[in-house]
Amino acid sequence: MAAQTGENSFAAIGLEWHAKFAHTWSESHRVKLLGRMRSYLFPLLGKRPIAEIDAPELLTVLRPIEEKGNLETAHRTLQLAGQVFRYGIQTGRCSRNPAADLKGAIPPPVKKSMAAILDPVQIGHMLRAIDGYPGHFPTICGLRLAPLLFMRPGELRMLEWSDVDLEREELRLPIERMKRLQRHKDARRGDIVHIVPLSRQAMEILKALHPLTGGGRYIFPGLRNKDRPMSNATLLNALRRLGYPKEDMTVHGFRHIANTHLHELGYDTLIIGKQMSHADRNKIRAVYNHAEYLPERRKMMQDWADFLDGLREDVAGGKVPPIRAVG
Repeated sequence: MAAQTGENSFAAIGLEWHAKFAHTWSESHRVKLLGRMRSYLFPLLGKRPIAEIDAPELLTVLRPIEEKGNLETAHRTLQLAGQVFRYGIQTGRCSRNPAADLKGAIPPPVKKSMAAILDPVQIGHMLRAIDGYPGHFPTICGLRLAPLLFMRPGELRMLEWSDVDLEREELRLPIERMKRLQRHKDARRGDIVHIVPLSRQAMEILKALHPLTGGGRYIFPGLRNKDRPMSNATLLNALRRLGYPKEDMTVHGFRHIANTHLHELGYDTLIIGKQMSHADRNKIRAVYNHAEYLPERRKMMQDWADFLDGLREDVAGGKVPPIRAVG
C-alpha cells in the first residue's frame, strides 16, 4: 500500500473517514471498505493531496477494474471514493468531488440472478443430500436452516444466540446486520428491524445445535476461531462437496427458491417481500414496522417448512404437497 504523506493526502483522509464512521457499520462492512481502499484507491491515489485529484485521474484507477470485467467492483470503488471526497469537502481539505463527475463513465454491471434449483423433485433430492452431509455439525445445521429461513447468506452466518427469542419462537435482527438498512440515517444501533418467525422445524434445529455452540456468541462460529462467525465460504463449499456446482446452486439461491415457489403457492408479494426484508420504498417505515404482517408471515413460514418436508419425503417425485397460502 502506498504510504500516506501528510494530513491532506487521500490515504490520510480516507483512513480518517473510515475510523470516524467504523462504529456504525458491521464488522464485515468495515473490513470490506478498508480492503477496497487499500487494494484499489491507495496504491495510485494514497500519496496524492486530495485537493489535486481530478476526475480523469480517478478514472485511471477504475479503468483496470473495468477492463477485467469487474463492473460492480468498479462502481463500488467509485462510490467509496466519492464518500472520501465528500468527507474531504466537509472537513475543508478539498473543494470538489471528482467522483460525481464520473457518473456514466463506467458501464452498469450486468445483473445476475443467483443460481438456484427450482424443480420441486430436485429440491427434494437436495434436501435429502443436506440431511446426509457428513461434515461439521454447525455446518449441517446451517445448511438445513438456509432453506427454512431464506435469509441472505451473510445475515445467516452472522446470527447470534442473542437474536433468538425462544418464547416468541422468532429471530429478532438488529439493523447493523441487515444489508439493505444498516446505513439508514434514522436508525440507531441495536434497533430491531427484521423478525424471522421460526417454524417448528427451525426451532428443532436450533435446539439441537444449542448444546454445542450456545455457550458462545455466534450460532455458527468459525471452525478455528469461535469468537468469529463461520466464513462466507463455509456453506457454499459444503454445497460443492454435496455435488452442487456454483452454476447450479448457491446459498443465496435458497431465497430465490422460496420467492419463486411461495408466489406460485399463492402468497401475497407484499408478505413475501416483507419476510425477505426487501427494501421498502418508504425507508422510515421499513425501519420501524419490523412486525408488520407478522401473523401472516408466521403462518407462511410454518407452511413453507411443511412444504419442504413434503418435497424431502417425496422420494419418487410427482407428489408435490399442496399448501394453502391464506385462509
